[in-house]
Amino acid sequence: MKVKKMLSTAVLNEGIKYVQKNPEENMGKLLNWGEKILIQDNHKDYARLIRNILNDPDSNWNKYIHRLYTEFDANVRKKLLVNFLVNATILGIPANEKMAAKYDCNIPWAILMDPTAACNLKCTGCWAAEYKKSDSMDIKTLDRIIREGKELGIYMYIYSGGEPLIRKKDLMKLARKHNDCMFLAFTNGTLVDDDLAAQMADAGNFALALSVEGFENETDMRRGNGTYQKVIEAMDILHKYGVPFGFSTCYHSKNVDSVGSEQYIDYMIEKGCIFGWYFTYMPLGKDAQLDLIATPEQREYMYHRVREFRDTKPIFVMDFWNDGEFCGGCIAGGRKYLHINANGDVEPCAFIHYSNVNIKEVSLLKALQSPLFMQYRLNQPFNDNLLRPCPLLDNPHKLREMVHLSGAQSTQPIDREDVDELTDRTMQVAQEWGKVADQLWQENHIPSGISIPEEVLQTAHEITSSVHAL
Repeated sequence: MKVKKMLSTAVLNEGIKYVQKNPEENMGKLLNWGEKILIQDNHKDYARLIRNILNDPDSNWNKYIHRLYTEFDANVRKKLLVNFLVNATILGIPANEKMAAKYDCNIPWAILMDPTAACNLKCTGCWAAEYKKSDSMDIKTLDRIIREGKELGIYMYIYSGGEPLIRKKDLMKLARKHNDCMFLAFTNGTLVDDDLAAQMADAGNFALALSVEGFENETDMRRGNGTYQKVIEAMDILHKYGVPFGFSTCYHSKNVDSVGSEQYIDYMIEKGCIFGWYFTYMPLGKDAQLDLIATPEQREYMYHRVREFRDTKPIFVMDFWNDGEFCGGCIAGGRKYLHINANGDVEPCAFIHYSNVNIKEVSLLKALQSPLFMQYRLNQPFNDNLLRPCPLLDNPHKLREMVHLSGAQSTQPIDREDVDELTDRTMQVAQEWGKVADQLWQENHIPSGISIPEEVLQTAHEITSSVHAL
């Protein structure tokens, strides 16, 4: 892995220098050259796909690649290519798969972890509201997780909380120390300033996902008066320094029309967002507001809108529930990612607050081999219809079964939520969405009675995935 990484980085650095001399002309030439020397067929497909995009000036993906090249600081652009494209993806994914086979457990592509549970806001319906605000992981523990992760081929690290930028000094130290990794933080944006943006540009390997719930009224409704304007100011600062950022939006019953609108996505692009993560509201904790759960009709609306945006807008957007078909269903439980909360509890997902182990007591590998994670490995995907990926929102009987069989305990000290009570809350939601999802699946996918060669399916999956990974 280390030798491959050194060689790939050296080649890529020369390629970057070559492209920078004349981006429009030399990018195509580099891809033509790359297609001839690449060994793996899927890598050849990716090169061919990107070349076709570059040859179509009217393509939204052409415009997107142009944005990546013109709006970023040069150091940031280089780190994105080396750390994200090469280390985390081209080399990292095969390494993850090799380690998964070796240890017979899921090995994730990314690790989500909380440096702190403390936050300077108090948002309505926050998924982390049931954690102790005093919980935190010291920098030594965070560093150990990253070191152990790299041994498993993991080079993508994501921070949440709480508000992770309360610990921004420590986070920047880790980004500089592990300068072969890519880092991302989900943040409310209120602590972003010029000093942080300058440090991000200097490090080159740190990006932000800014929480925004629509325009001013929708955002401030859940996050407090004045929050929206602070987020917009943060976007302006980050854009000025040429560092990567995007929006993170929770859609719910009261903001779907806003966040699914063309005006919203166009404004996010105008402000400099290069990606957008859509999450649906999850009813966690004793104060969960069930009326915020998106209706089946609203979730279907977002299904169509996100796909329209990917086809027409120069920004990469993803819906972590409705895009299950592109990643084989649920990505949690270490299959593609896991979550470590500020107390150190290793959870399968940021929204699944149950665990058998604490990272302060076990290695990352042992955590991945814990009973609940092995239940995830055994049961994924949780539904043959990949538009119903989630074990809580779409298949609550599966979550109930896995928690009971594994003996996992609630990680919410403020409200030790019984899994039976939690899943009772989403049973009807799952049934209602199931009817809509099954219809969508039948309308948009090949009938099960038709036999398709495995190699054809694999190639189609890889090409589709590459489009949505650009």
